[in-house]
Amino acid sequence: MSNRFVEMGLRSPVNLTWEVTFACNLRCRHCLSASAEAAVNELTTSEALGLVEQIHQAGVFQINFGGGEPFLRPDFEEILQGCHRRGIMTCISTNGTLLDPPLAKRLAASGLVAIQVSLDGAWQATCEAIRGRGTHAAAIGALELLASSGIPTSINTVLTSLNAREIPDLQALAKTLGVSFRVSRFRPSGRGTDNWQDLRPQPEQLLDFSEWLGHQGDVRTGDSFFSLMPQERQGLGLNLCGAAKLTACVGPTGNFYPCAFLQREEFFAGSIRDQSFQEIWEGAPIYDSLRNLRIRSCEECQRFDQCHGGCPAVAYHLKSEMDGGDPECLERCVSSLAEERTTAAA
Repeated sequence: MSNRFVEMGLRSPVNLTWEVTFACNLRCRHCLSASAEAAVNELTTSEALGLVEQIHQAGVFQINFGGGEPFLRPDFEEILQGCHRRGIMTCISTNGTLLDPPLAKRLAASGLVAIQVSLDGAWQATCEAIRGRGTHAAAIGALELLASSGIPTSINTVLTSLNAREIPDLQALAKTLGVSFRVSRFRPSGRGTDNWQDLRPQPEQLLDFSEWLGHQGDVRTGDSFFSLMPQERQGLGLNLCGAAKLTACVGPTGNFYPCAFLQREEFFAGSIRDQSFQEIWEGAPIYDSLRNLRIRSCEECQRFDQCHGGCPAVAYHLKSEMDGGDPECLERCVSSLAEERTTAAA
């Protein structure tokens, strides 16, 4: 591990993304992992609880659970309980189809759970074009249930070409339901690779979203949109890639990667079945590579201090390079749109 990283004192990630299963009852067109059936040889309950203990010993503050659909894993609540006994905060990303009042009551009891329900359209037709029949009503029902349970809840929407115009309506819906609103970025991994051209937001849509976002201090984006972050939101969130610095990802079989969008063999950091969590975090060559990654082509850009080159995962998936800068950053969107208009006018 680099000396600079040791000096920063980050001997463990602040949070960890854990894809507990690839089993899913939906086949969403933008799924980052192409989830369908459970992975072969997913971690046993004993192995999963052992990992929870190692995460606790490392001092990780929060685990973000995803999948697949986490609630399809039979022992998921047992894994959650293992986290909560150790005081670890948990955030669950779910499609909402398996939530019912008894489950919501059990989840609320710990006081250490937050839940994101995926909803990709303010209107039924839009959502179901992305997520499948019945998903809009199921998500709304889950959100209403969770809002009444007292669990901190948010709508999580992936920005696509299909729903870009509905983002303000989704924000209004969140307020009506009494939940918060989070917008995530569509990235070309998993099933999203096959549907990238159909669902990818166009430069004009990205610029419109960026302008709108500048006036919405209560809308969360995580680290998804720092490459599009307007000046008005500077300081509201992370403005650089946190992979291998502040966060990491572990898949259903215990394999570690920098982030959920880089779950590929070339980004394999190690397996919890072969090494300890701390050994992987401190010693994985791919993590060290990302900690020392420089986006030199972006360093002279006027917005470099705001986005630091954007998302390396998008750069990799679209350009097969980690250090070439985010192809969908604000500056490139402006240039691309100008080129389109010049071509159209010629």
